Amino acid sequence: MANEDKTIAIAGAGSIGCYAGACLALAGRQVVLLARPRIDEALRKAGLRVTDLAGRDRLIKADALSVAADPARGLSEADVILVTVKSGATQDMAGLIAAHARPDAVVVSLQNGVDNADRLRAGLAGRLVLAGMVPFNVVQSPDGELPLRMHRASDGKVIIEDGPAGLVELLDVAGLAVETHGDMKAVLWGKLLLNLNNALVALSGLPLAAQLVDRRWRLILAGQIDEALAALKASGIEPARIAGLRPALLPKVLRLPDWLFKLVARRMLAIDPEARSSMWDDLQRGRPTEIGDLQGAVLGLAEKTGTPALLVKRVAALVREAEQEKRGSPGLMPEAITSGLRSG
Repeated sequence: MANEDKTIAIAGAGSIGCYAGACLALAGRQVVLLARPRIDEALRKAGLRVTDLAGRDRLIKADALSVAADPARGLSEADVILVTVKSGATQDMAGLIAAHARPDAVVVSLQNGVDNADRLRAGLAGRLVLAGMVPFNVVQSPDGELPLRMHRASDGKVIIEDGPAGLVELLDVAGLAVETHGDMKAVLWGKLLLNLNNALVALSGLPLAAQLVDRRWRLILAGQIDEALAALKASGIEPARIAGLRPALLPKVLRLPDWLFKLVARRMLAIDPEARSSMWDDLQRGRPTEIGDLQGAVLGLAEKTGTPALLVKRVAALVREAEQEKRGSPGLMPEAITSGLRSG
């Protein structure tokens, strides 16, 4: 797959999609951003600015961007389609790709959760669909700020399933390092263990860095990971190492005293001070969250294997309650989760 004349469609130009698309466009790739009307309007008006922890600060002017709100225009000429929509929109996006994209387009899922690639394959029979994993989070500028800015607030390489020759070279650009892995199921479950913290950020309202240095919150995350690891072990699934630590060691490190955790987990704490999770952003905007694809995946596995997951269940219930109330993050303290677990 030569880089020349290949068009990459970003199917779902939100935070991750805009960041990835901007990095690719800045590297000279031909990119089309399929965006919701709000994003589409902002990009057409003032362009797109991308920044990251390495100090990069780059701007793509509006006239240098190719943006489409119409799926027919955004998908029809794509050689590669990067799916970056939230998990709840996966089935709908599969339908759009089936209706508008070329049959030979390579589809890559860059989404949270463990089964989005399978959902895409179910709706795209006969097409090549690859699983992928994005290890970092991206913070979007506040509404009304122009140009729209996407800031990569943590580090790591995007990992994708082995695919056609040249695909990695097409996607691996400055600010968006990409590599392949032979066992994406292990990679996706390894990432999901870390993503169990998304809900705690959403429930607390704290920036990720501030939440992680508070042992009370880390104990809750450690408990969730313990429950997930038990369900994975009973299922014969070995999660991959994502954050530099073997998954089995994560709960032990998270339970360390604050002072020792700060020394041992420097890589985990290499985060922008204001970064929060996409689940927090969903609550703030009154949108459905991905709780069913994160904690929900663990609960599904636990039910199949007969392993307990009371803490994961409690966290999921609190997020669903906050979704229904539509008042943003409830700003809970750790005790609100653990005391409710004891009383339940």
